[in-house]
Amino acid sequence: MANWRNWSGSVVASPARIAAPTSEAELADLVAGARRVRVAGTGHSFMPLCETDDLLVSLSAMHGDLEIAADRQAVWVPAGWPIGRLTAALWGEGLSLSNQGDIDKQAIAGALATGTHGTGARLGSLSTFASGFRLILADGSAVECDRGSDRELFEAQRLGLGMLGVMTGVKLAVVPGFHLRETIRRAPLVEILDEWDELTRRHRHVEFFVFPYADKAMLKTLDPVEGGDDPAPAEPVAIFEGACELARLAPFLAPGLQRLMTRAIGPSSRSAPAWRIFPSERGTRFEEMEYEIPAPQGPSALKAAIEMVRARRYPIVFPLEFRTVAADDIWLSPMNGRACVSISFHQYAKMAWAGPFAAVETVFRDAGGRPHWAKRHTLGNDDVVALYPQAHRWGEVRRRVDPGAKFMNAHLRGLFAFSL
Repeated sequence: MANWRNWSGSVVASPARIAAPTSEAELADLVAGARRVRVAGTGHSFMPLCETDDLLVSLSAMHGDLEIAADRQAVWVPAGWPIGRLTAALWGEGLSLSNQGDIDKQAIAGALATGTHGTGARLGSLSTFASGFRLILADGSAVECDRGSDRELFEAQRLGLGMLGVMTGVKLAVVPGFHLRETIRRAPLVEILDEWDELTRRHRHVEFFVFPYADKAMLKTLDPVEGGDDPAPAEPVAIFEGACELARLAPFLAPGLQRLMTRAIGPSSRSAPAWRIFPSERGTRFEEMEYEIPAPQGPSALKAAIEMVRARRYPIVFPLEFRTVAADDIWLSPMNGRACVSISFHQYAKMAWAGPFAAVETVFRDAGGRPHWAKRHTLGNDDVVALYPQAHRWGEVRRRVDPGAKFMNAHLRGLFAFSL
């Protein structure tokens, strides 16, 4: 029996076997012979999505290359590649993803399966870029699906949390390679929120970070430019981790440390290829909860969350992150049917997080929010049915392709009991 931990260290599993097949045929044999199967990428899920007591599969050793469509508007990608490997390879071919998140370490399969996204009021999650999938089903058979072939399976797989099969390849929309200018400045939170609608119209990408005990926020905008090759700034990982450790030892210092860190961040600007601008280094381990909230309710939900943290004196060390995501039509997407703002609430992994997360989650739920599936939440089966109008349609597809629920673990069986 092997041991596996997620990136933050809070999810621990003891699978009977961890396998890293190198070919689709080897993977198919493993899946067909297993009682239960889950797939792990780089462990950036904070929920126990990868937990299993049987077979845990890694796609990191699977052979495969990019296959670029003749019109250069789409590529077939090995699903086990990390996002950073994909975006570097695309740049070498003169191509880019139109958007991505601020972490590029996740496996593509995991990012798509959980609806990972960046920021941009007119841009959807990575799952919206997918137009075709190749899967190994529970019996070991390989299938491809798209809008013209097994449309129901395609729609369910666009965001399926790995419960339909093992994704081995995905066809993604791409665009000609482009550069971005990143501008970061400090501004009063009240000013940013007052101008938020104008900021989202003026900039292709806009987000901000605000410590709950600080009155100013770090506003970050990204806009297309003709060129540039500026290096990424050195990340003050040691300084920030030192502040986290100090707050862990003396939690009452957290508010003052937040204000100091806010003042220490000065304005900056740089331009580079988009695939190098989008991601940032996240060296300090944390836990995270993220809710996608209807855009009109976003600012008030953020202010209510900050007020709760201050009123209860929670020693939160990380800033809240505030982004935009376009509406989509994906059955299990938190953005289904509505444009959203995304609010991420973090805590240092070595400090207590469950209590503050539970309290702030009530604020986000009251605002009509739906959680990011891979980040901390307390949804149950009834919540899923209530929040997702197409949930039962998704469940019908799941039962058809995996009637024995081979790809579900205990967490997923509880969360999606309606689909059993």
